Amino acid sequence: MIAGTLSVSENQWSPDNVIEVLASSQSRKILSAASVRPVSAEELEQICDVSLPTVYRRINVLVEYDLLSEEQAIDPEKGQYKRFSTDLKEVRLVVEDGGFDIQVKLRRDTVDKLDEVLEDLSRGRARSDGDDTGETT
Repeated sequence: MIAGTLSVSENQWSPDNVIEVLASSQSRKILSAASVRPVSAEELEQICDVSLPTVYRRINVLVEYDLLSEEQAIDPEKGQYKRFSTDLKEVRLVVEDGGFDIQVKLRRDTVDKLDEVLEDLSRGRARSDGDDTGETT
């Protein structure tokens, strides 16, 4: 079961995929550092003590699986750059009934929650519009 905004079909989450993505010590360091505050790739290069291309490869995988989000930032001296924040809240690997179950919980920002509420309201309105009983008031 996948919690949050992911579904199994969107990113092919399986026990193997989750374990593979999180098996990388660089991925775990990136997620940890970006959970404290938004960080740049250059900061992550220093934190992880690996090359910048390696950091970007890990960032790309984490962004692809919605575990990391990116935002544009501006530095008066350096210009525009990207900062990264962790969206992962929790991963659980449950072993039972002869199989594995992966549960991934993501942090959801207010905009995502508001969009979901608006969609629910829209669906509710569509349902009530379709519930025409023929009665007039």
